Amino acid sequence: MSAADNPLTGPLCGIRVLELGQLLAGPFAGSILAYFGAEVIKVESPAGGDPIRGWREVVDGTSLWWYSLGRNKKSVTIDLKSQQGRELVRDLAGRSDVLLENFRPGVMERWGLGPDDIKTINPELVYARISGYGQSGPYAGKPGFASVCEAISGFRYVNGFPGEAPVRANLSIGDTIAGIHAALGIVMALLARFKNQQGGQVVDVALYEAMFNLLEGVVPEYSGAGVIREPSGTTVTGIVPTNTYRCADGKYVVIGGNGDSIFQRLMKAVGRADLAEDARLASNAGRVQHEQEIDQVLSDWCSGLSSTGAIDELEQARVPVGPIYNVADMLEDPHFNSRGLFEEVIIDGKPLKIPALAPKLSATPGATRWPGPRLGSHNDEVLRELLGLDQEQLDQLTAQNII
Repeated sequence: MSAADNPLTGPLCGIRVLELGQLLAGPFAGSILAYFGAEVIKVESPAGGDPIRGWREVVDGTSLWWYSLGRNKKSVTIDLKSQQGRELVRDLAGRSDVLLENFRPGVMERWGLGPDDIKTINPELVYARISGYGQSGPYAGKPGFASVCEAISGFRYVNGFPGEAPVRANLSIGDTIAGIHAALGIVMALLARFKNQQGGQVVDVALYEAMFNLLEGVVPEYSGAGVIREPSGTTVTGIVPTNTYRCADGKYVVIGGNGDSIFQRLMKAVGRADLAEDARLASNAGRVQHEQEIDQVLSDWCSGLSSTGAIDELEQARVPVGPIYNVADMLEDPHFNSRGLFEEVIIDGKPLKIPALAPKLSATPGATRWPGPRLGSHNDEVLRELLGLDQEQLDQLTAQNII
């Protein structure tokens, strides 16, 4: 499947992005931009490419993850450690709208590819940088993996059960959230460029700050009331009832009955009309004081029903309720499929499902046009057609392991 067979469409059509760096945060931002129409040229090392190509479930030498993360991108191999390779990147940056990198702060400057270096040849460039702690401050030079940044951001502290070690979601959520922030920052910077004609600018995204953004209520609660929000297991502090309950079939359901009128419907549905009319529980403040009593009622009720039975009864009462899905459940669910959350690509003649990317746009939707490509499969297209290199130059660069 070639780029020529799949023309770029979407709201970012006409925007060229030069993606440097590897693994998750930068590449996920690039995936979002490519999904919505940007031409993303991904620069990879000739010696194996992005390490994500070999992570987790590997089939026939390539990670299945790669086909999702590398979708719609053009793979070009360039050795950034060589002077000639850096010159090629500099030339590509001069012909791009966005440069996206996630190296440790200072690396791009040492290579002569920092924002000030590129600005001299392309003042319109939006230069997006993702790092653990940002481009300035006393921690800027520290290595910043998502796990460490999730911890220092405050996110891990509130995630888990009281008295136990904080829990990590089995995902690189810090990288993904940072990637979303980077994509948002890039689009805002492009909008400012087109609207105000002010030229390019630097988008500085820190993993720990992206996670910090999720804690918007934690700071004022401490500043104004001296309260440190603690981990609360399967509940949310100060909102009752919202919890996870085990049913008779061993499966769990999540019930959110914390609105005043919803709580009344919930209690009536579980056979406790007395609690629905109990003045103590008429508001969330009162329910917080009696959280244990309410949770025990709901736990007892759920334990006597299958998960589907509990969900059916509460949905009839218009109470927010749902199952906890694994990936197999998602693939079988009619709503997930109706909403188009899975897209199918063909890998060596075999179908592979990868997730669609949100959000949905009615007039200019995103789409997967091709899966993550083979390493260097777009060298000729990009280096010959965009930079104008001839066959002799390409052969020479290949012989020197620069591409």
